[in-house]
Amino acid sequence: MNRTLFLLSAQAVVGRRRGLVLLLVPLALVGLAVVVRLLTSDAVGVEATVGLGYTLALPLVALLAATAVLGPEVDDGSIVYLLAKPVSRHTIARSKLAAAWLTTTVLGALPLAVAALVLDTSHPGRTLGLAAAGVVAGTVYTALFLALAALTRHAVVVGLLYTLFWEGVIGSVLSGVRWLSVGAWGREVGHAVDGLVDAGGTGLAYALVAAVVVTVGSAWFAGDRLRSFTLRGDE
Repeated sequence: MNRTLFLLSAQAVVGRRRGLVLLLVPLALVGLAVVVRLLTSDAVGVEATVGLGYTLALPLVALLAATAVLGPEVDDGSIVYLLAKPVSRHTIARSKLAAAWLTTTVLGALPLAVAALVLDTSHPGRTLGLAAAGVVAGTVYTALFLALAALTRHAVVVGLLYTLFWEGVIGSVLSGVRWLSVGAWGREVGHAVDGLVDAGGTGLAYALVAAVVVTVGSAWFAGDRLRSFTLRGDE
């Protein structure tokens, strides 16, 4: 990882309009948790709020962070100046992944744990489990969306469709999708930390292997895509 590229990528995340949205998402989640806690102690409301944070807020933060560290450079063409530097393309990808991952962890996984603790202070172990699930799922989401940003200029649209339909609608209807669901892999890890977290249904070993393979593969693809990148009209 290149420290300078990491700092520039982190600055790109917080220095653009997306930085404001990135802050609004976790604030909205924690605020919703506070409202639900004040209005009801019903388990359904707690599960719905945590589920919303895990299946929507977390991947949304990862998507915005991953596309913020790479997408704008592709859009305005400044990526060609970066690629002209004597720095390995895979080093560039890893540096940007590190910045996006840190953002996702702080603004995605951590607020999820805070929301869970606000909703249910009697089970701190569950909060740790959800935090672990958020970190694992957030890591995979970030790498996957970074690869997507390196592949297409429409990464935000594609990422939103993936999040809403594959991880959301289809994942809740078809049980077989869990084997290819990032959210299910994270939940499996969270369940291993604390049994109160719903299991993903894939087994811990499979979840860990799948998470590592997709994360490493996506990071490698992003670097390889940058290595062969050429600026072509409306790519």
